[in-house]
Amino acid sequence: MKKFLLLALFATQIFAFSANKFVNDARSQIGVTLSYDPSYERLAYPMGDVDIKKGVCTDVVVRALRYQDMDLQRLIFEDMSKNFSVYPKKWGLKKADKNIDHRRVLNIATYLKRKDFEVGDDKFLPGDIVTWTLPGNLPHIGVISDKFYAKTPLVIHNIGSGVQEENILYSYKITGHFRLK
Repeated sequence: MKKFLLLALFATQIFAFSANKFVNDARSQIGVTLSYDPSYERLAYPMGDVDIKKGVCTDVVVRALRYQDMDLQRLIFEDMSKNFSVYPKKWGLKKADKNIDHRRVLNIATYLKRKDFEVGDDKFLPGDIVTWTLPGNLPHIGVISDKFYAKTPLVIHNIGSGVQEENILYSYKITGHFRLK
């Protein structure tokens, strides 16, 4: 029994989500992912990715979570394959697509809500994931930083010029707030 408890404790430490590590892993993409490119590409599965030099806002989140051993490509594809009807139909698809579904803000938000990661307050902590609606009704996603401008947390995201850490938290309409456990 003692050996089992030690193994359980060890496993918890290995696989526990670390908000600080998540923030640092998102930040590590600054200066590496230099452009915004929403092109559809066939990806390896699982753990598929476009070239690290390019990406979209969702790629910041997807890449940083992979360092936490959380592959949104696999998780969202599996969940969408089983529960396709609960995901947005904005793209006219008839089934899940492992190449793109995890690269769409609305799908990530749906998945995080389904897994009870939604936060019901406006207290933003480092490592929180936030979604917005940009002008033109465009969805956007980013990671709350551990750095601040005045008292406002910065956001690590890619809105068009590669991955940046900026003061944009309240620049757009917030549509989702999630905290991984």
